[in-house]
Amino acid sequence: MEQEKIVLVGVTDVFFYAKIRAAYKPEGYALKRITSQEKVVEQSKAGAPVAIVLNMNDPGLDAFTILKGIKHDVALSRIPVLAFANHEEVDTWRQAKEFGIDKIVSRNEFSARTLALLKEVTEHRMT
Repeated sequence: MEQEKIVLVGVTDVFFYAKIRAAYKPEGYALKRITSQEKVVEQSKAGAPVAIVLNMNDPGLDAFTILKGIKHDVALSRIPVLAFANHEEVDTWRQAKEFGIDKIVSRNEFSARTLALLKEVTEHRMT
């Protein structure tokens, strides 16, 4: 039996979360929602995630606290992080890159290439 491929998703918008799930589920990915750094740790202990998807502009998340926690935890820092943000928020992009994010794209690009981007960050880590 193939091991479940878990993706932690930091997106509170229900419709956008459903869009992500529709793209990932047919490919064998199981989604687990995260809303805080504690949830990331909790979900990671429950099953090793293959990636974390994070909306850097989500008003329901403290994305930078989550990102900071991920990148400063030895076990979590190996998990690739795919993030998206509004393209005009240059500071958000710069800070995310400083935190060592694996890939950040615009919300539009993420919407258009949801599955392809996930594969990019997970396959990049496996090589």
